[in-house]
Amino acid sequence: MKLRRIHITGASGAGVTTLGRALADALAIPHHDTDDYFWQPTNPPYQHNRAKADRLRLMQEMFLGRAEWVLSGSLDGWGDPLIAHFDLVVFLHTAHAIRLKRLRAREAMRFGGDAVAPGGWRHQEMEDFIEWASRYDDGGLDIRSFQKHQAWLEALPCPVLRLDGARPLPDLVGKVVAAM
Repeated sequence: MKLRRIHITGASGAGVTTLGRALADALAIPHHDTDDYFWQPTNPPYQHNRAKADRLRLMQEMFLGRAEWVLSGSLDGWGDPLIAHFDLVVFLHTAHAIRLKRLRAREAMRFGGDAVAPGGWRHQEMEDFIEWASRYDDGGLDIRSFQKHQAWLEALPCPVLRLDGARPLPDLVGKVVAAM
């Protein structure tokens, strides 16, 4: 049986969404990202989160009942009802320095270099976000952390594929496809 309901997770900046999109494209199946359900649409984005029940309802309406999909992103603290839908979970672990470099580049691309530069309207929010993301590697079970992720992965009833998020994207896609 082919595994066709795939969840990709890892730290912010690990390459989770990038791999999710690339894998969905390679398999010609829909891609969804948890940020699209977690956050309410705002301008600028990522200002207000949705209630847990609303996130889960939207996901059910949009894709959970379908036979094939890729879901990327974190479900930390709210997504356990989705576990029964997963055929495969892919965990991307990416070195701290690479993740932070990616996050800074992503924020500059998303909001503009001037906005995230010192004195820019988005600078302090970006620095707060980078500080939060920096705690992932050494944090305990009380925050979104590597340690908490590992405990969650160990409890999953489906196969878990662990990959190095610093590898080239085509290699990562190939490894996931091979695992299916």
